[in-house]
Amino acid sequence: MKKTLVPLALAVFACAAGSAVAAEVVGNPQAATAKIEMCIGCHAIPGGYKTAFPEVYRVPMIGGQSARYLEAALKAYRKGDRKHPSMTGIARSMSDQDIADVAAYYSQQTSNQATAQR
Repeated sequence: MKKTLVPLALAVFACAAGSAVAAEVVGNPQAATAKIEMCIGCHAIPGGYKTAFPEVYRVPMIGGQSARYLEAALKAYRKGDRKHPSMTGIARSMSDQDIADVAAYYSQQTSNQATAQR
């Protein structure tokens, strides 16, 4: 009896651990309202805004972009695969949940709504 319980217990534990690892972070747009403060300073400025630090960059309007795209972009900045000092610093300060929440929020916006927040 003991010989069959140990492998069974190990199998149940392995399945539970595997499903916890595979659990996907789900974004909550309502949770993002306090997290977007760092975004609106640049991304909510209308019409072709460009930054001048450290180089001149065209700042995209991110309202209405897909959540998947926004998450991938923020994770690429955090990892260093995309290069922009400000975005890298911001993305490195964000958890996976923060990124998912911000992406969910902006995916539900339009560029007009994002500008109106300002």
